Amino acid sequence: MSEPERARPLLASEERAYEDTEKVHIVGVDEEDGADYDDELGNSPRFSWKKLWLFTGPGFLMSIAFLDPGNLESDLQAGAIAGYSLIWLLMWATAIGLLIQLLSARLGVATGRHLAELCREEYPTWARMVLWIMAEIALIGADIQEVIGSAIAIKILSNGLVPLWAGVVITALDCFIFLFLENYGIRKLEAVFAILIATMALAFAWMFGQTKPSGTELLVGALVPKLSSRTIKQAVGIVGCIIMPHNVFLHSALVQSRKVDPKKRFRVKEALKYYSIESTGALAVSFIINVFVTTVFAKAFYGTDIADTIGLANAGQYLQDKYGGGFFPILYIWAIGVLAAGQSSTITGTYAGQFIMGGFLNLKMKKWVRALITRSCAIVPTMIVALVFDSSDSMLDELNEWLNVLQSVQIPFAVIPLLCLVSNEQIMGSFKIQPLVQTISWIVAALVIAINGYLMVDFFSGAATSVALLVPVIIFAVAYVVFVLYLISRGLTYTTPWQLVSSQKVTERDDE
Repeated sequence: MSEPERARPLLASEERAYEDTEKVHIVGVDEEDGADYDDELGNSPRFSWKKLWLFTGPGFLMSIAFLDPGNLESDLQAGAIAGYSLIWLLMWATAIGLLIQLLSARLGVATGRHLAELCREEYPTWARMVLWIMAEIALIGADIQEVIGSAIAIKILSNGLVPLWAGVVITALDCFIFLFLENYGIRKLEAVFAILIATMALAFAWMFGQTKPSGTELLVGALVPKLSSRTIKQAVGIVGCIIMPHNVFLHSALVQSRKVDPKKRFRVKEALKYYSIESTGALAVSFIINVFVTTVFAKAFYGTDIADTIGLANAGQYLQDKYGGGFFPILYIWAIGVLAAGQSSTITGTYAGQFIMGGFLNLKMKKWVRALITRSCAIVPTMIVALVFDSSDSMLDELNEWLNVLQSVQIPFAVIPLLCLVSNEQIMGSFKIQPLVQTISWIVAALVIAINGYLMVDFFSGAATSVALLVPVIIFAVAYVVFVLYLISRGLTYTTPWQLVSSQKVTERDDE
């Protein structure tokens, strides 16, 4: 039996993640030295640092979601309340995130299509629309955290002269910066993100050096698993913040920014190899930055009376009160790091929104129009939040809990379709994941969904104090579970129209 098609050709009327003229051309040593490679003989191009450099970029854009203001708040609260004891969980949560993102990259490279496009083709209209709405809600929730984080940083750096709502307006303009940079090519845009990640790394590394956390306790926290009833909420928060639904959609599209011929099997294998190296390196950097933040607050506030009251809005001032000014006040170093995190994550959020909307709805419109629509969907509720909660740090922290729960609710609607698709041979061809990887991936997904389910149950059990609120919560929970089970069953039984044609042709050949 011949190998099934990995994806049908794109039609001219369909939305593409990148046009051919926008893609980075990969110049390989095999093309330069004239070597001949043959899949049947198992030949493959040798490793090239030049190629790795050309493939580097999508993984670092993806890693921004591991460093957004929501993650930073989770890090600082984990450090202040749990000390160094949850660093091991942060490390393993990052590894889980890496697994999910590698599967997303695999889907994009092997099929030449991203997750939102494939969901549009794999599911009936009603289910597709539910998935799209859920993805948009997840994106809006993440964007509120990111924009508010940027606005908080701007307020600090302006000594309070710029209120939170004005910071939101300033941050909203980054979509136009994004469009401006995109006109100069994907590599220029990736370079800007590299600068923002470097800014975060330098800012939080400076804070690490200033506060001097214990290296021994850091090492013990990374190697010795510890968990207690007091720290369970922070532990759940760490896992919940690592896997961002919109990021799963984003990475499957970002990897298509490189020109890879999907008809040549060894080219796909080569791209997957380099993307795996690049993504692993990017998430290693993000892990180190997250550790910087966690250990700084562990050293400064663990075991103190104010540990439970620290959040993103007041963390900088607490650091300033404890460590004072100096030549570079730690308050402003913290704000610079948060601003870099907020700005970079809001731009990638705009990017993800374009792919999600274009993929699910197959919209053909100018990029600036689509970016403006995507940005408006998040900025309007964020502006309301900024106007209502501007003067209350505690209310902002409570809002952040709601937004974390919102992200947790959406995780199955990105992860389950991804696992179903990458396990399907008629979609992935020989690049479908093997049974062992499938088993591990489903166990990991079930674990993450269960952990986030605990967060939702714990949150709503505390919130649902009246029958009037309890009834809609129960109805939503039942509908939620039914839809998740539907996604799983659909992934096991659904066959796309062009797959049916392919299967029929194979059957006819076998009959002959």
